[in-house]
Amino acid sequence: MGKEKVGLVALVIIVSSWCVTSSSYSSSSSFRGDLSRGKAPSTFGSVSSSLVLNRVGSSVVLPLHGNVYPTGSYNVTVYIGQPPKPYFLDPDTGSDLTWLQCNAPCVRCTPTPHPLYPPSDDLVDSSDQICRSLQPSNNKSDRLKRCSYGIQYADGGSTRGFLVKDVIDFDFKSNRGGVLSPRVALGCGYDQIPSPYTPCFDGVLGLGKGESSIVSQLSSQGLVANVVGHCLSTRGGGFLFFGDGLYNFSRITWRPLSYKSKRYSPVGTAELFFAGKPTGQKNLKLLFDSGSTYTYFSSKAYEALSSRVKNELIGKPFTEIRDPDLPLCWKCRKSFKDIRDVTKYFKPFALTFNRGESTESQFEVPPESYLIRSVMGNVCMGVLNGTQAGLKDRNLIGDTSMLDKMVIYDNANHFLGWASEDCSQLPKSRAFAA
Repeated sequence: MGKEKVGLVALVIIVSSWCVTSSSYSSSSSFRGDLSRGKAPSTFGSVSSSLVLNRVGSSVVLPLHGNVYPTGSYNVTVYIGQPPKPYFLDPDTGSDLTWLQCNAPCVRCTPTPHPLYPPSDDLVDSSDQICRSLQPSNNKSDRLKRCSYGIQYADGGSTRGFLVKDVIDFDFKSNRGGVLSPRVALGCGYDQIPSPYTPCFDGVLGLGKGESSIVSQLSSQGLVANVVGHCLSTRGGGFLFFGDGLYNFSRITWRPLSYKSKRYSPVGTAELFFAGKPTGQKNLKLLFDSGSTYTYFSSKAYEALSSRVKNELIGKPFTEIRDPDLPLCWKCRKSFKDIRDVTKYFKPFALTFNRGESTESQFEVPPESYLIRSVMGNVCMGVLNGTQAGLKDRNLIGDTSMLDKMVIYDNANHFLGWASEDCSQLPKSRAFAA
């Protein structure tokens, strides 16, 4: 949930966001109003009976800090090591590996808010399954038999390091009253070349679908279900959670996730609507990525949306104006302090999926979730032309379109879910294990 960059990875495709205050666009092959409520999906063949019965699960809740604009990034504080030390990490559903800039020693590191991570001496062997999940089959281990990784980004940024295992403190409590301190594999990044979009973080919290992601590792240890979710507030901040104990399954709108994609891509395609009317843009393939600050549509979909927004403003107190922050902005003839003061002049847009059943699922984006008040006091559209940004025909749902929604990535059952939510209210963790 941070500064975006297009990342094409050397050893593994990873999308991450790494000290700047302006936003750009994200990642790799996947990239940081009311909704229609779906009924509990009784036809979901892969859903376990425990979920259908709404069992009380275990969940970890972590506060998020930051905002879409002007910061352009989010971070979460995670305590790692013995004794535990705090690190600000960029939570990214577009990547798997969690890594910290570390003193191994560090060859090249970018500025960090905390001292560099002193790596654990518990090295992950190159034969470990988590290591194999990150590396190509023909990759050779280094002379120390460590699990090495390397990531090269198309924007010039890169990171290299090796995997270690260390304690991560999520305050898991056993039913016997003790506190559990799980050990997880994470990256010790000792060589970073910054990109132009590198914020001041200690590292990245990988929340993807792969075996190396934090939630996958916690799930394999029986601590939480393999579910991760986030809730980003329009007022800044929000929360991140692991596990299935925070939400009512039946009030979430669900879409099956593609088994083929390594990223969070719903099965099927979507149609773009504006103000409840079709735009003619169909068959849109979507990716959901918290590592992207903004939402990106392919050229035709972007033009369809932007032209309708412009037409909606004819006769209203707005004049299109150039703004250094974003490509499409308007000056309002009336002064305003909050974007909600002008949303009455705009209409929502929506992406509608056909379930192949009698009902449809819809991801609706109200004006306050696609408009931004710039530093210059203009109203700007937080949906950008992805084709011009180098994303070709990809349609990427970023942070700006996920504001005030609980978005759930259920890796256990391969579903993506969402529902409107007051993301300024932090729920309590239920981090219990047997």
